[in-house]
Amino acid sequence: MNWFTEVGQAFAVSSSDGIMRRYFVVNGFDGALTMLGIVSGFYVGNADDLGIVLGACVGAAIALFMSGLSSAYISEAAERQKELAEMEQAMAKDLTDTAHGRAARWVPWMVGAVNGFSPFCIAMLILSPIGLAITGVSLPASPLLMSLLLGLFSMFLLGVFLGKFAEINWLVSGLKSLVVGLVTTGIVLLVG
Repeated sequence: MNWFTEVGQAFAVSSSDGIMRRYFVVNGFDGALTMLGIVSGFYVGNADDLGIVLGACVGAAIALFMSGLSSAYISEAAERQKELAEMEQAMAKDLTDTAHGRAARWVPWMVGAVNGFSPFCIAMLILSPIGLAITGVSLPASPLLMSLLLGLFSMFLLGVFLGKFAEINWLVSGLKSLVVGLVTTGIVLLVG
């Protein structure tokens, strides 16, 4: 059995789609709010050197990626091993080479990847106006302001995503998430 088939089977057996969806949203929020906080701080400070801004933000995004990947992998691996051991004890059988055994090995990696890549990708999206400005692309507004607006839009989209899956009003869910982003940005701007 190839690894692609194993991963697909692990996904089907584990019913981990809800866990990964939650990790995507939770850590997506972390990535968006972290970038909103850092970019807001640079905006208040009238940062002129976009290279420093980008370097600080990319460093934070990498740290969020590593934190998300490692923490989710470690905790999910422990949970999956515990479940597998309990199942093996109940069945009085070694399940290492079964679909459940493969799920115990693959699901932590899948969950860790979602948990790590979610904040990283959202952070890179938010930072794209800064990166474009550094490469010489002319923007209609300040790159920091555009990043802030993109961060707020990302917060709204995360709320919409969550609302759709929760089968609640997607607009209300999106607006709630946007308010969190606005409050966070507002606090940073007031403190700065």
